[in-house]
Amino acid sequence: MSMRHSWKGFLKLSLVTVPVKAYPVAVSGAEIHLNQLHGCCKSRIKYKKTCPLHGEVASSDIVSGYEFATDQYVVVDPDELDQLRTESDKAIQIDAFIRTGTLDAIYAAGKSHYLVADGPVAYKGYAVLRRGMVDERRQAIAQVVMHGKEQLVWLRPLDGLIVMTQLSYDNQITKPGALADVVCKTEVVAEELQLLRTLMATRTPEKFDLARYQDRYTQKLTQLIEAKVAGKEIIAAPMATPMQVINLVEALRQSVAATQQTASKKEKPDALSAKKKNSGKTKPAGGRKVAIVPAAVA
Repeated sequence: MSMRHSWKGFLKLSLVTVPVKAYPVAVSGAEIHLNQLHGCCKSRIKYKKTCPLHGEVASSDIVSGYEFATDQYVVVDPDELDQLRTESDKAIQIDAFIRTGTLDAIYAAGKSHYLVADGPVAYKGYAVLRRGMVDERRQAIAQVVMHGKEQLVWLRPLDGLIVMTQLSYDNQITKPGALADVVCKTEVVAEELQLLRTLMATRTPEKFDLARYQDRYTQKLTQLIEAKVAGKEIIAAPMATPMQVINLVEALRQSVAATQQTASKKEKPDALSAKKKNSGKTKPAGGRKVAIVPAAVA
């Protein structure tokens, strides 16, 4: 496995202890980061770590310390901090099991990690715990110390693994009741609801695949950067005029018709696409103008 784990400890349930490693779920580095430049000369703005006595210092020469009096510090070594962790601090302590669907995702406000069995000694305990959660349709609430603070986490089985997601505490969440005075209480008409059901049915795929969704903003930003690097003139795409919704029922009817029409087109072979496919390579368009347009939505 090329990935590096970000945490190592134990998954504990009463007297059962399973050594585990935690691997981040989110992939870093996919975003495009823009640097800050000086507007006059386009030089990059730098943030240097400096010491008033020795000037710029390397990150390896920097230590952590606590100011116990004005300009007086006590240095705290990372190894000393690690020694403060007790066995319980190094463990994900399962406190309770809950039925799948009990916890609303609104509480899942933090990062997620895959928990993986750490070595052969952990295989049996990990497999039994994960299988039990799957068979009984259970998830778990646990507590763990990560990054120097105690965190509430949500454990759930997924594709042979156990996923751990950081939760917000109950007092950190704004309850729906706080917005009771602005909740919509409009009457729902049967015809409107039936049209919505039809629209929902036409937009419900047999098998949902999240991979079909792409970061279109990053794609357009990449096109813009590549075009500017190549010295091409950028032409803004014309803004589409939003359709005015005068009648909800009519808007729903048009939406259903448009969705059904799109679905029928997907089922039929595209003659134009087939023609292009058989015609071989096409010559690139001339000129140096590039239009940055929104990515097509399926």
